[in-house]
Amino acid sequence: MKEHANAPRAHTDHCARQPQPVSPQGVFKALMPELQRAVTAEGYTTPTPIQEQCIPHLLEGRDLMGCAQTGTGKTAAFALPILQRLAGNSRRPRQGAPRALILAPTRELAAQIGQSIQTYGRFLRLDHTVVFGGVSQFSQVKALNRGVDILVATPGRLLDLMQQGYIHLEQVEIFVLDEVDRMLDMGFLPDIQRVLKKIPAERQTLFFSATLAPKMVELAHTMVRNPVRVTIAPEQLTVERIAQKVLFVGKKNKDALLVSLLNDERINKAIIFTQMKHAANRVVDKLSAAGIRGAAIHGNKSQAARTKALDGFKQGRFRVLVATDVAARGLDVDDITHVINYDLPVEAETYVHRIGRTARAGADGDAISFCCAEDRAYLRDIERMLGEPVPAQMEHAYHCDDAFRSNQAAPKNFGRGGGGDRGRGGRPKGKFSRHRSRTRG
Repeated sequence: MKEHANAPRAHTDHCARQPQPVSPQGVFKALMPELQRAVTAEGYTTPTPIQEQCIPHLLEGRDLMGCAQTGTGKTAAFALPILQRLAGNSRRPRQGAPRALILAPTRELAAQIGQSIQTYGRFLRLDHTVVFGGVSQFSQVKALNRGVDILVATPGRLLDLMQQGYIHLEQVEIFVLDEVDRMLDMGFLPDIQRVLKKIPAERQTLFFSATLAPKMVELAHTMVRNPVRVTIAPEQLTVERIAQKVLFVGKKNKDALLVSLLNDERINKAIIFTQMKHAANRVVDKLSAAGIRGAAIHGNKSQAARTKALDGFKQGRFRVLVATDVAARGLDVDDITHVINYDLPVEAETYVHRIGRTARAGADGDAISFCCAEDRAYLRDIERMLGEPVPAQMEHAYHCDDAFRSNQAAPKNFGRGGGGDRGRGGRPKGKFSRHRSRTRG
């Protein structure tokens, strides 16, 4: 394992060695038999591009700056090397002193990273636990007191338990920051800086973000040393498989329009996006009154309620899941037939992330967006990003010509509805492509 004790910490990776192509066979051969066995047991045969590029360098102990969207197999790209390094020196961890620390912005992402570590490390004698807010800390403290090799945490609960003396970070050998862009959006930078002061300077650091804008790179340089830089191009939206349409509607008629759409039995598994948490709750109540079973998931829900809602949606007990963007970021659900934008997103890029939750694995899907006069500027931004207009369906009972013709600008200081899941917070576990396919399953 390489150490970087003598390397300067900041602004040294402009000429850092870039990842070289590695054959899938080489990636597999680099893993210890127990990890190969776990990967095979999951039915995965071919690493995804980010796994091919990251795993060999992480096994060498290199620091890493990774730019990758969720769903690229990122979790396995860092979880497998962490497991291998710690298993190679399987000393018993001290009480409350993890050897690897993984920070995630939300509860769902933290939980799913923990699930991935459990899956890939099932044949190793390593312990891990996940800590986040919204639930009792009793079981989390109990696990920490037994000693864990790997700790997955959201910043808020991590700092709470540190202040109470249950967590000590002086033994951390590997530090992972996942979805750093989302952490910054949620105001976690001061918390991250507090954590950095407590972990050893001699460590391996992994920094993952969906974007690496100049400010993000500058921040990364304060944390990593001579890093390998890996960039995975965002998956292109397969527009031909997603039937997009926009329905212009007055704000007061959104609920009635939604109920009328859901009377169509072909919409059998839909995720509905709202901007605000209270709007998600209200939409579920309106649907329930119309006899449509649904559940809401957002940052004000307890973890138990989130888990119940998500499990019910996956298993078909709920036909619809109403979500804010931050809460939905941690969701990994197959067979979604429709995405409905009850509220248009503030950021055009979010539209792509939302509608990409349907039409997976070669299936077709539908994306329906409501647009009232107040949201007209957001639709223009989306269409500018797509390079073409979203087809409009004018023939429906609640069509609003004022919304269609509106030139209204975006409201100032518009709050991000799901963005307040601060700290007490979860992306999907890392994936290998199945059956030698390079497409994400």
